[in-house]
Amino acid sequence: MESVIIIVFVMGYLAITLEHNLKLDKLIPALVMMAVCWALVALGVDNFTNWFDSANHGLVDGFASMGHEDKLHLVEETLLHHLGKTAEILVFLLGAMTIVEIIDYFDGFSTIKGYVNFKSKKKLLWMFAILAFVLSAIIDNLTATIVLISILQKIVKTRDDRIWFAGLIIIAANAGGAFSPIGDVTTTMLWIGDKVSTGMLFTYLFLPSLLCMVVPTFIATFLPAFKGEIDFDENEVEKPKSQHSATMLYLGLGAILFVPVFKTVTHLPPYVGMMLSLGIVATFAEIYSNSKFALSKVEGEQAQEHEAEAHHSPVHASLSKIEMPSILFFLGILMAVAALESLGILFNFADSLKQGIPLIGSELDGTVVSDLVVLLLGIGSAVIDNVPLVAASLGMFSEGLDNPLWHFIAFSAGTGGSMLIIGSAAGVVAMGMEKIDFFWYLKKISWLALIGFLVGSLSFVLLRAFI
Repeated sequence: MESVIIIVFVMGYLAITLEHNLKLDKLIPALVMMAVCWALVALGVDNFTNWFDSANHGLVDGFASMGHEDKLHLVEETLLHHLGKTAEILVFLLGAMTIVEIIDYFDGFSTIKGYVNFKSKKKLLWMFAILAFVLSAIIDNLTATIVLISILQKIVKTRDDRIWFAGLIIIAANAGGAFSPIGDVTTTMLWIGDKVSTGMLFTYLFLPSLLCMVVPTFIATFLPAFKGEIDFDENEVEKPKSQHSATMLYLGLGAILFVPVFKTVTHLPPYVGMMLSLGIVATFAEIYSNSKFALSKVEGEQAQEHEAEAHHSPVHASLSKIEMPSILFFLGILMAVAALESLGILFNFADSLKQGIPLIGSELDGTVVSDLVVLLLGIGSAVIDNVPLVAASLGMFSEGLDNPLWHFIAFSAGTGGSMLIIGSAAGVVAMGMEKIDFFWYLKKISWLALIGFLVGSLSFVLLRAFI
Protein backbone atom coordinates (compact mmCIF):
# COMPACT_ATOMS: atom_id res chain seq x y z
CA MET A 1 0.00 0.00 0.00
CA GLU A 2 2.89 2.36 0.74
CA SER A 3 4.12 1.89 -2.82
CA VAL A 4 0.69 2.82 -4.20
CA ILE A 5 0.61 6.00 -2.08
CA ILE A 6 4.10 6.97 -3.29
CA ILE A 7 3.00 6.38 -6.91
CA VAL A 8 -0.06 8.59 -6.39
CA PHE A 9 2.15 11.30 -4.90
CA VAL A 10 4.64 11.10 -7.79
CA MET A 11 1.85 11.23 -10.39
CA GLY A 12 0.27 14.21 -8.64
CA TYR A 13 3.64 15.91 -8.46
CA LEU A 14 4.18 15.34 -12.19
CA ALA A 15 0.73 16.72 -12.98
CA ILE A 16 1.61 19.88 -11.04
CA THR A 17 4.90 20.33 -12.89
CA LEU A 18 3.19 19.72 -16.26
CA GLU A 19 0.41 22.21 -15.50
CA HIS A 20 0.83 24.17 -18.74
CA ASN A 21 1.17 21.07 -20.91
CA LEU A 22 -1.93 19.41 -19.44
CA LYS A 23 -3.91 22.70 -19.43
CA LEU A 24 -4.94 21.80 -15.89
CA ASP A 25 -4.69 24.22 -12.98
CA LYS A 26 -2.13 22.95 -10.46
CA LEU A 27 -4.58 23.14 -7.55
CA ILE A 28 -6.64 20.26 -9.08
CA PRO A 29 -3.92 17.56 -8.97
CA ALA A 30 -2.77 18.92 -5.58
CA LEU A 31 -6.23 18.49 -4.03
CA VAL A 32 -6.87 15.12 -5.70
CA MET A 33 -3.43 13.87 -4.63
CA MET A 34 -4.12 14.93 -1.04
CA ALA A 35 -7.55 13.28 -0.86
CA VAL A 36 -6.47 10.01 -2.55
CA CYS A 37 -3.32 9.68 -0.41
CA TRP A 38 -5.25 10.04 2.85
CA ALA A 39 -8.04 7.75 1.58
CA LEU A 40 -5.46 5.05 0.85
CA VAL A 41 -3.92 5.61 4.30
CA ALA A 42 -7.31 5.07 5.96
CA LEU A 43 -8.20 2.03 3.84
CA GLY A 44 -4.84 0.31 4.29
CA VAL A 45 -4.10 1.32 7.87
CA ASP A 46 -3.83 -2.32 9.01
CA ASN A 47 -1.03 -2.96 6.50
CA PHE A 48 1.33 -0.32 7.85
CA THR A 49 4.02 -1.15 10.39
CA ASN A 50 5.16 2.41 11.19
CA TRP A 51 3.41 5.64 12.13
CA PHE A 52 5.20 8.98 12.55
CA ASP A 53 4.08 11.16 15.45
CA SER A 54 4.67 14.71 14.16
CA ALA A 55 3.98 16.30 17.53
CA ASN A 56 6.85 14.35 19.15
CA HIS A 57 9.03 14.05 16.01
CA GLY A 58 9.35 10.27 16.28
CA LEU A 59 7.81 6.92 15.35
CA VAL A 60 4.90 5.62 17.47
CA ASP A 61 5.95 2.68 19.64
CA GLY A 62 3.93 -0.53 19.14
CA PHE A 63 1.88 0.79 16.20
CA ALA A 64 1.93 -2.57 14.40
CA SER A 65 0.32 -4.32 17.41
CA MET A 66 -2.55 -1.81 17.75
CA GLY A 67 -6.14 -2.76 16.97
CA HIS A 68 -7.97 -1.53 13.87
CA GLU A 69 -10.09 1.03 15.73
CA ASP A 70 -7.08 2.40 17.61
CA LYS A 71 -5.19 2.82 14.35
CA LEU A 72 -8.12 4.63 12.72
CA HIS A 73 -8.40 6.91 15.74
CA LEU A 74 -4.68 7.69 15.46
CA VAL A 75 -5.12 8.44 11.74
CA GLU A 76 -7.92 10.90 12.54
CA GLU A 77 -5.86 12.58 15.25
CA THR A 78 -2.86 12.87 12.95
CA LEU A 79 -4.99 14.26 10.12
CA LEU A 80 -6.45 16.85 12.49
CA HIS A 81 -2.95 17.75 13.72
CA HIS A 82 -1.67 18.31 10.18
CA LEU A 83 -4.79 20.22 9.19
CA GLY A 84 -4.27 22.49 12.20
CA LYS A 85 -0.62 23.13 11.33
CA THR A 86 -1.51 23.74 7.67
CA ALA A 87 -4.40 26.02 8.66
CA GLU A 88 -1.98 28.09 10.76
CA ILE A 89 0.09 28.75 7.64
CA LEU A 90 -2.94 29.39 5.42
CA VAL A 91 -4.62 31.78 7.89
CA PHE A 92 -1.30 33.60 8.29
CA LEU A 93 -1.01 33.76 4.51
CA LEU A 94 -4.57 35.05 4.11
CA GLY A 95 -3.92 37.79 6.68
CA ALA A 96 -0.68 38.92 5.04
CA MET A 97 -2.19 38.90 1.55
CA THR A 98 -5.23 40.87 2.73
CA ILE A 99 -3.05 43.54 4.37
CA VAL A 100 -1.08 43.82 1.13
CA GLU A 101 -4.32 44.20 -0.87
CA ILE A 102 -5.62 46.86 1.56
CA ILE A 103 -2.38 48.82 1.04
CA ASP A 104 -2.89 48.48 -2.69
CA TYR A 105 -6.54 49.61 -2.35
CA PHE A 106 -5.23 52.96 -1.10
CA ASP A 107 -2.49 52.92 -3.77
CA GLY A 108 0.09 52.70 -1.00
CA PHE A 109 2.76 51.04 -3.13
CA SER A 110 2.91 54.15 -5.32
CA THR A 111 4.86 55.71 -2.43
CA ILE A 112 7.63 53.13 -2.86
CA LYS A 113 7.36 53.42 -6.62
CA GLY A 114 8.13 57.13 -6.22
CA TYR A 115 11.47 56.28 -4.59
CA VAL A 116 12.51 54.19 -7.59
CA ASN A 117 13.86 57.05 -9.70
CA PHE A 118 15.97 54.81 -11.92
CA LYS A 119 15.22 52.41 -14.78
CA SER A 120 18.28 50.15 -14.58
CA LYS A 121 17.30 46.50 -14.24
CA LYS A 122 20.56 45.69 -12.44
CA LYS A 123 19.96 48.33 -9.77
CA LEU A 124 16.38 47.16 -9.35
CA LEU A 125 17.54 43.54 -9.02
CA TRP A 126 19.97 44.44 -6.23
CA MET A 127 17.33 46.55 -4.50
CA PHE A 128 14.78 43.71 -4.43
CA ALA A 129 17.37 41.05 -3.54
CA ILE A 130 18.65 43.06 -0.54
CA LEU A 131 15.10 43.93 0.56
CA ALA A 132 14.07 40.26 0.31
CA PHE A 133 17.13 39.17 2.31
CA VAL A 134 16.56 41.71 5.11
CA LEU A 135 12.77 41.53 5.28
CA SER A 136 12.64 37.73 5.33
CA ALA A 137 14.82 37.71 8.44
CA ILE A 138 12.37 40.06 10.17
CA ILE A 139 8.92 39.03 8.96
CA ASP A 140 9.75 35.56 7.47
CA ASN A 141 10.44 34.55 3.88
CA LEU A 142 6.79 33.84 3.02
CA THR A 143 5.47 37.28 3.95
CA ALA A 144 8.53 39.05 2.49
CA THR A 145 7.88 37.36 -0.85
CA ILE A 146 4.22 38.41 -0.85
CA VAL A 147 5.06 42.04 -0.04
CA LEU A 148 7.93 42.36 -2.54
CA ILE A 149 6.15 40.72 -5.46
CA SER A 150 3.19 43.02 -4.80
CA ILE A 151 5.54 46.01 -5.01
CA LEU A 152 7.27 44.50 -8.05
CA GLN A 153 3.95 44.30 -9.88
CA LYS A 154 3.55 48.08 -9.48
CA ILE A 155 7.02 48.88 -10.81
CA VAL A 156 7.68 46.30 -13.54
CA LYS A 157 4.69 46.09 -15.85
CA THR A 158 6.05 43.45 -18.26
CA ARG A 159 5.43 39.97 -16.86
CA ASP A 160 8.31 38.42 -18.86
CA ASP A 161 10.69 40.76 -17.04
CA ARG A 162 8.91 40.45 -13.70
CA ILE A 163 9.20 36.67 -13.34
CA TRP A 164 13.00 36.93 -13.54
CA PHE A 165 12.97 39.34 -10.61
CA ALA A 166 10.53 37.05 -8.78
CA GLY A 167 12.91 34.10 -9.21
CA LEU A 168 15.77 35.99 -7.56
CA ILE A 169 13.42 37.24 -4.81
CA ILE A 170 12.69 33.59 -3.94
CA ILE A 171 16.43 32.81 -3.62
CA ALA A 172 17.11 35.94 -1.56
CA ALA A 173 14.08 35.47 0.71
CA ASN A 174 14.96 31.85 1.51
CA ALA A 175 18.58 32.84 2.17
CA GLY A 176 17.53 35.66 4.48
CA GLY A 177 15.12 33.43 6.38
CA ALA A 178 17.79 30.85 7.20
CA PHE A 179 19.82 32.89 9.72
CA SER A 180 16.82 34.21 11.65
CA PRO A 181 14.83 32.12 14.18
CA ILE A 182 11.59 33.58 12.81
CA GLY A 183 12.64 33.73 9.15
CA ASP A 184 11.75 30.19 8.12
CA VAL A 185 9.44 27.47 9.45
CA THR A 186 12.25 24.91 9.73
CA THR A 187 14.59 27.32 11.51
CA THR A 188 11.77 28.14 13.91
CA MET A 189 11.31 24.39 14.55
CA LEU A 190 14.97 24.02 15.52
CA TRP A 191 14.82 27.18 17.64
CA ILE A 192 11.69 26.09 19.53
CA GLY A 193 13.18 22.59 19.91
CA ASP A 194 16.21 24.07 21.74
CA LYS A 195 18.63 22.97 19.05
CA VAL A 196 19.83 26.46 18.07
CA SER A 197 20.05 29.82 19.84
CA THR A 198 19.49 33.19 18.20
CA GLY A 199 23.03 34.48 18.76
CA MET A 200 24.84 31.41 17.45
CA LEU A 201 22.39 31.04 14.57
CA PHE A 202 23.40 34.52 13.40
CA THR A 203 27.11 33.79 14.01
CA TYR A 204 27.11 30.55 12.02
CA LEU A 205 24.69 31.40 9.23
CA PHE A 206 24.75 35.13 8.42
CA LEU A 207 27.80 34.91 6.14
CA PRO A 208 26.72 31.67 4.36
CA SER A 209 23.20 33.09 3.91
CA LEU A 210 24.57 36.39 2.60
CA LEU A 211 26.76 34.58 0.05
CA CYS A 212 23.79 32.41 -0.90
CA MET A 213 21.99 35.62 -1.90
CA VAL A 214 24.89 37.72 -3.24
CA VAL A 215 26.55 35.17 -5.56
CA PRO A 216 23.41 34.22 -7.59
CA THR A 217 22.37 37.90 -7.74
CA PHE A 218 25.83 38.93 -8.97
CA ILE A 219 25.82 36.20 -11.63
CA ALA A 220 22.29 37.20 -12.68
CA THR A 221 23.42 40.76 -13.42
CA PHE A 222 25.35 39.37 -16.40
CA LEU A 223 22.30 37.62 -17.86
CA PRO A 224 20.51 39.22 -20.83
CA ALA A 225 17.26 39.42 -18.81
CA PHE A 226 18.82 42.02 -16.47
CA LYS A 227 20.53 44.16 -19.08
CA GLY A 228 19.06 47.46 -20.17
CA GLU A 229 16.24 49.38 -18.57
CA ILE A 230 12.70 48.70 -17.38
CA ASP A 231 10.03 49.32 -19.99
CA PHE A 232 7.47 51.74 -18.61
CA ASP A 233 4.09 51.99 -20.28
CA GLU A 234 4.13 55.50 -21.72
CA ASN A 235 0.36 55.40 -22.27
CA GLU A 236 -0.41 54.37 -18.70
CA VAL A 237 -2.65 56.85 -16.95
CA GLU A 238 -1.77 57.19 -13.28
CA LYS A 239 -4.89 57.08 -11.13
CA PRO A 240 -5.28 59.91 -8.60
CA LYS A 241 -3.17 59.11 -5.55
CA SER A 242 -5.08 58.72 -2.29
CA GLN A 243 -4.19 61.16 0.47
CA HIS A 244 -3.83 58.15 2.77
CA SER A 245 -1.41 56.21 0.50
CA ALA A 246 1.74 56.74 2.56
CA THR A 247 -0.09 56.29 5.87
CA MET A 248 -1.60 52.94 4.84
CA LEU A 249 1.73 51.73 3.42
CA TYR A 250 3.64 52.40 6.64
CA LEU A 251 0.76 51.16 8.80
CA GLY A 252 0.41 47.94 6.78
CA LEU A 253 4.14 47.14 6.70
CA GLY A 254 4.45 48.10 10.37
CA ALA A 255 1.58 45.76 11.24
CA ILE A 256 3.34 42.88 9.46
CA LEU A 257 6.60 43.69 11.25
CA PHE A 258 4.67 43.61 14.54
CA VAL A 259 3.82 39.91 14.09
CA PRO A 260 7.21 38.44 15.18
CA VAL A 261 7.24 40.84 18.16
CA PHE A 262 3.77 39.62 19.18
CA LYS A 263 4.94 36.01 18.85
CA THR A 264 8.04 36.62 20.98
CA VAL A 265 6.06 38.33 23.75
CA THR A 266 3.01 36.01 23.88
CA HIS A 267 4.54 32.74 22.55
CA LEU A 268 1.38 32.31 20.47
CA PRO A 269 1.53 31.10 16.84
CA PRO A 270 2.26 33.85 14.26
CA TYR A 271 -1.21 33.68 12.69
CA VAL A 272 -2.75 35.11 15.90
CA GLY A 273 -0.56 38.20 15.64
CA MET A 274 -1.30 38.45 11.94
CA MET A 275 -5.06 38.46 12.61
CA LEU A 276 -4.57 41.24 15.20
CA SER A 277 -2.52 43.22 12.66
CA LEU A 278 -5.17 42.68 9.99
CA GLY A 279 -7.88 43.89 12.38
CA ILE A 280 -5.95 47.09 13.13
CA VAL A 281 -5.15 47.81 9.47
CA ALA A 282 -8.77 47.05 8.46
CA THR A 283 -10.07 49.45 11.12
CA PHE A 284 -8.02 52.34 9.74
CA ALA A 285 -8.96 51.34 6.20
CA GLU A 286 -12.67 51.63 7.04
CA ILE A 287 -12.15 54.97 8.82
CA TYR A 288 -10.20 56.45 5.91
CA SER A 289 -12.68 55.04 3.40
CA ASN A 290 -15.61 56.64 5.24
CA SER A 291 -13.80 59.97 5.48
CA LYS A 292 -13.21 59.84 1.73
CA PHE A 293 -16.94 59.23 1.21
CA ALA A 294 -17.82 62.19 3.46
CA LEU A 295 -15.43 64.40 1.49
CA SER A 296 -17.01 63.35 -1.77
CA LYS A 297 -20.44 64.39 -0.45
CA VAL A 298 -19.09 67.90 0.17
CA GLU A 299 -17.49 68.10 -3.26
CA GLY A 300 -20.69 66.86 -4.83
CA GLU A 301 -19.34 65.96 -8.27
CA GLN A 302 -18.49 62.30 -7.73
CA ALA A 303 -20.79 61.61 -4.80
CA GLN A 304 -22.63 58.80 -6.57
CA GLU A 305 -19.45 57.01 -7.54
CA HIS A 306 -18.00 57.26 -4.04
CA GLU A 307 -21.26 56.17 -2.49
CA ALA A 308 -21.11 52.92 -4.49
CA GLU A 309 -17.51 52.49 -3.41
CA ALA A 310 -18.39 53.14 0.22
CA HIS A 311 -20.93 50.30 0.22
CA HIS A 312 -18.12 48.03 -0.98
CA SER A 313 -15.72 48.41 1.94
CA PRO A 314 -11.93 48.29 1.39
CA VAL A 315 -11.73 45.09 3.44
CA HIS A 316 -14.33 43.33 1.28
CA ALA A 317 -12.68 44.63 -1.88
CA SER A 318 -9.28 43.39 -0.70
CA LEU A 319 -10.59 39.96 0.30
CA SER A 320 -12.19 39.53 -3.13
CA LYS A 321 -8.73 39.88 -4.73
CA ILE A 322 -7.07 37.13 -2.66
CA GLU A 323 -5.66 34.31 -4.80
CA MET A 324 -7.77 31.44 -3.44
CA PRO A 325 -6.38 28.94 -6.01
CA SER A 326 -2.93 29.50 -4.48
CA ILE A 327 -4.30 28.94 -0.99
CA LEU A 328 -5.99 25.66 -2.02
CA PHE A 329 -2.87 24.53 -3.88
CA PHE A 330 -0.85 25.15 -0.73
CA LEU A 331 -3.38 23.11 1.27
CA GLY A 332 -3.17 20.19 -1.16
CA ILE A 333 0.63 20.10 -1.30
CA LEU A 334 1.18 20.32 2.47
CA MET A 335 -1.47 17.76 3.35
CA ALA A 336 -0.25 15.31 0.69
CA VAL A 337 3.30 15.53 2.06
CA ALA A 338 1.81 15.05 5.54
CA ALA A 339 0.42 11.68 4.39
CA LEU A 340 3.91 10.49 3.41
CA GLU A 341 5.31 11.87 6.65
CA SER A 342 2.69 10.10 8.78
CA LEU A 343 3.58 6.71 7.34
CA GLY A 344 7.20 7.29 8.36
CA ILE A 345 8.29 7.23 4.71
CA LEU A 346 10.18 10.53 4.91
CA PHE A 347 11.60 9.65 8.33
CA ASN A 348 12.87 6.30 7.02
CA PHE A 349 14.26 7.99 3.89
CA ALA A 350 16.25 10.48 5.97
CA ASP A 351 17.41 7.76 8.37
CA SER A 352 18.53 5.53 5.48
CA LEU A 353 20.74 8.37 4.24
CA LYS A 354 22.52 8.47 7.58
CA GLN A 355 23.04 4.69 7.56
CA GLY A 356 23.76 4.32 3.84
CA ILE A 357 26.42 6.97 3.26
CA PRO A 358 29.08 5.31 5.48
CA LEU A 359 28.76 2.22 3.26
CA ILE A 360 30.02 4.29 0.31
CA GLY A 361 33.38 4.69 1.95
CA SER A 362 34.36 3.45 5.37
CA GLU A 363 37.24 5.94 5.48
CA LEU A 364 34.78 8.86 5.86
CA ASP A 365 34.70 10.29 9.38
CA GLY A 366 31.51 11.14 11.26
CA THR A 367 31.57 14.87 10.45
CA VAL A 368 31.87 14.25 6.70
CA VAL A 369 29.05 11.70 6.85
CA SER A 370 26.83 14.17 8.72
CA ASP A 371 27.67 16.93 6.21
CA LEU A 372 26.74 14.71 3.28
CA VAL A 373 23.48 13.73 4.95
CA VAL A 374 22.62 17.39 5.57
CA LEU A 375 23.48 18.35 1.97
CA LEU A 376 21.21 15.57 0.69
CA LEU A 377 18.47 16.76 3.05
CA GLY A 378 18.84 20.22 1.51
CA ILE A 379 18.57 18.85 -2.02
CA GLY A 380 15.63 16.71 -0.91
CA SER A 381 13.87 19.76 0.47
CA ALA A 382 13.68 21.11 -3.09
CA VAL A 383 11.56 18.11 -4.08
CA ILE A 384 9.41 17.64 -1.00
CA ASP A 385 8.53 19.90 1.92
CA ASN A 386 11.49 20.68 4.18
CA VAL A 387 9.42 20.57 7.38
CA PRO A 388 9.13 16.75 7.63
CA LEU A 389 12.78 16.36 6.63
CA VAL A 390 13.88 18.62 9.47
CA ALA A 391 11.44 16.82 11.77
CA ALA A 392 13.12 13.56 10.77
CA SER A 393 16.57 15.02 11.44
CA LEU A 394 15.47 15.83 15.01
CA GLY A 395 15.07 12.11 15.54
CA MET A 396 18.21 11.16 13.59
CA PHE A 397 20.74 13.20 15.53
CA SER A 398 21.20 13.62 19.27
CA GLU A 399 23.68 16.51 19.32
CA GLY A 400 23.13 19.22 21.93
CA LEU A 401 22.21 22.91 21.77
CA ASP A 402 24.12 24.97 19.19
CA ASN A 403 26.04 22.02 17.78
CA PRO A 404 27.19 23.16 14.29
CA LEU A 405 25.21 20.26 12.78
CA TRP A 406 21.87 21.89 13.68
CA HIS A 407 22.93 25.19 12.15
CA PHE A 408 23.97 23.42 8.95
CA ILE A 409 20.57 21.69 8.86
CA ALA A 410 18.85 25.07 9.29
CA PHE A 411 20.83 26.54 6.37
CA SER A 412 20.51 23.50 4.11
CA ALA A 413 16.77 22.99 4.59
CA GLY A 414 16.05 26.72 4.37
CA THR A 415 17.97 27.47 1.18
CA GLY A 416 17.82 24.09 -0.58
CA GLY A 417 14.13 24.61 -1.35
CA SER A 418 15.04 27.44 -3.76
CA MET A 419 16.29 24.91 -6.31
CA LEU A 420 12.71 24.08 -7.36
CA ILE A 421 9.83 26.54 -7.33
CA ILE A 422 7.59 24.23 -5.30
CA GLY A 423 10.38 23.40 -2.85
CA SER A 424 9.64 26.32 -0.52
CA ALA A 425 6.68 28.33 0.75
CA ALA A 426 8.13 31.46 -0.89
CA GLY A 427 8.34 29.64 -4.23
CA VAL A 428 4.79 28.30 -4.01
CA VAL A 429 3.41 31.77 -3.26
CA ALA A 430 5.42 33.37 -6.07
CA MET A 431 4.26 30.63 -8.43
CA GLY A 432 0.65 31.45 -7.57
CA MET A 433 1.01 35.24 -7.69
CA GLU A 434 2.91 35.37 -10.99
CA LYS A 435 1.75 32.10 -12.62
CA ILE A 436 5.38 31.01 -13.03
CA ASP A 437 5.85 27.79 -14.98
CA PHE A 438 7.66 24.96 -13.15
CA PHE A 439 9.96 24.15 -16.09
CA TRP A 440 10.73 27.81 -16.81
CA TYR A 441 12.00 28.15 -13.24
CA LEU A 442 13.90 24.85 -13.50
CA LYS A 443 15.65 26.03 -16.67
CA LYS A 444 16.27 29.69 -15.81
CA ILE A 445 16.58 30.00 -12.01
CA SER A 446 17.37 26.58 -10.48
CA TRP A 447 21.05 26.61 -11.48
CA LEU A 448 21.50 30.00 -9.81
CA ALA A 449 19.87 28.66 -6.63
CA LEU A 450 22.13 25.57 -6.75
CA ILE A 451 25.26 27.74 -7.01
CA GLY A 452 24.11 29.85 -4.06
CA PHE A 453 23.35 26.72 -2.04
CA LEU A 454 26.78 25.17 -2.72
CA VAL A 455 28.71 28.42 -2.10
CA GLY A 456 26.82 28.98 1.15
CA SER A 457 27.41 25.37 2.26
CA LEU A 458 31.13 25.58 1.51
CA SER A 459 31.45 28.85 3.40
CA PHE A 460 29.67 27.28 6.38
CA VAL A 461 32.10 24.35 6.46
CA LEU A 462 35.08 26.75 6.33
CA LEU A 463 33.55 29.10 8.92
CA ARG A 464 32.84 26.20 11.28
CA ALA A 465 36.56 25.48 11.50
CA PHE A 466 37.20 28.94 13.00
CA ILE A 467 34.31 29.09 15.48
